Amino acid sequence: MLSRLADVLVPAVGRLTITADAGAVLAPGSIIAANHTSLADPAVVLAALHRLGARPVVMAAAGLWRVPVLGRALAREGHIPVHRGDRRAANALDEAAEALGRGRMVLIYAEGGLPLRTDAAEAAPEAFRSGLSRLALRSGAPVVPVGQAGARRVTSGSVPKQLAGLFTAPLRRPGMHVHIGAPLDLSADGADRTERARTAVTAAWRTAATRLGEPAALAA
Repeated sequence: MLSRLADVLVPAVGRLTITADAGAVLAPGSIIAANHTSLADPAVVLAALHRLGARPVVMAAAGLWRVPVLGRALAREGHIPVHRGDRRAANALDEAAEALGRGRMVLIYAEGGLPLRTDAAEAAPEAFRSGLSRLALRSGAPVVPVGQAGARRVTSGSVPKQLAGLFTAPLRRPGMHVHIGAPLDLSADGADRTERARTAVTAAWRTAATRLGEPAALAA
């Protein structure tokens, strides 16, 4: 339901386009790693994946499970709450590994949070936390790097600015782009696994941001 809902709502607020590398494969039991820039980008990524026939479970901040209606929907569909800074944090990796073992795709945001910027511009992904590489090592699942750009044009900045952006987006019709990269094998132990994943997601983000003419990507 969440993926279908995203695919309905995202076209109402902007123009979504999608590209993929020649070797991109969204196979069952894959880890999908995406960059995180805005409260809107999970919907953007889910809408893009839905159009490609992929409906992942999402690892997301546990606070969302306390939101009326949304929390029940997340629990019912098997999405995975992440309790950051809590002894229950490790449970999220356990649940993700189980989902991958059942052939589900798992969407993870390895940056672990949103950037502390108030402008609507794009920037490369920030440092990744180790959860992604630990999950890949534990499960043996391929990691599909996904880069999205344009979600900050819908919502970014302070709460009033985010609300204003969301309400005016249907009139502004901002462009949003999602690029799917070729899968990575991070199942072998190695100190560089986390940085390899960040490099791949950054490359996918750069492709997406370049499609939108974002200065940060064009300068790079």
